[in-house]
Amino acid sequence: MSDVAAARQPVVALTGATGFIGTALRQQLVASGYRVRALYRPRAGRVLKDTDNLQWIAGDLGDPVALASLVKGADAFVHCAGSVRGARRTDFDRINEQGVLDTVQAANGEPGCRRYLLISSLAAREPQLSDYAGSKWRGERALQANAGRLAWAALRPPAVYGPGDREMLPLFQGMARGLAPIPGDGKGRFSLLHVADLASAVVAWLASEGDSGNTYELDDGHENGYDWDTVLATASRVLRGNAPIRRLPIPASLLRLVGGVNLAAARVFGYAPMLTLGKVREVTHADWVGNGSAFEHATGWRPVFGFERGLADTLGKPFAH
Repeated sequence: MSDVAAARQPVVALTGATGFIGTALRQQLVASGYRVRALYRPRAGRVLKDTDNLQWIAGDLGDPVALASLVKGADAFVHCAGSVRGARRTDFDRINEQGVLDTVQAANGEPGCRRYLLISSLAAREPQLSDYAGSKWRGERALQANAGRLAWAALRPPAVYGPGDREMLPLFQGMARGLAPIPGDGKGRFSLLHVADLASAVVAWLASEGDSGNTYELDDGHENGYDWDTVLATASRVLRGNAPIRRLPIPASLLRLVGGVNLAAARVFGYAPMLTLGKVREVTHADWVGNGSAFEHATGWRPVFGFERGLADTLGKPFAH
């Protein structure tokens, strides 16, 4: 590509680019004609090589020099980095709130950067449930209060899954073997979103020049979300040739017991736990149904992965329309 052609390509500064969602996002941005400048944490033996339209910047979210390098010459900033594990509120706030403040400040310091997009979470709708949910809500508020001249938006995806996901994969693999652990009473409803559709939503917003100052929920277009009966019926068709999948209910009381023990141990031994009391409140919450219609109206975005196709894609199974 000539220097003149490269100069016409918009540049996106991206955090969280090595994670599950960030990997899909950086690949789709490059495929959509963007040049991506991606932040990564350096460590011994870790070398990330630049490729066409992808430049890696070594550094941390708390490093203003690294952030200035990341955003130099960028047209837009996408903050995808997020902390999902922790034993204390500060474990989450450092990335999910302070990270927003630091990156917004960096974006505002780059004259050519005009747009800022935050990848938040549907959990931010219920900030009282957990330190994670609260940190996502506080990050949204930090963006709103400090965006300044930047056109901005925050996206609230529901549970995101797809190839490369490690959080939901054990659940899907259990279903493929005929067993599904169900947290709590199993009566809740929830939305789902394939990672490729989340990535395409980011691309759609970056292209929607007029949109700013909004927080959007996303979903895969399945009206009123899913219940466990629907998920298990779909998994039975896709993964087991209609063979049954047995439910394994896990009482909320047992989850709380394990979460409490896990949290106490994590604070003593200094590791970042996934299952905590806050996480138990999240997974047993009755309503995680999102509605992406406002975002669709604003940007023209449409999800293309229903759960049947998305599940097949995640586990490498054939999909028949």
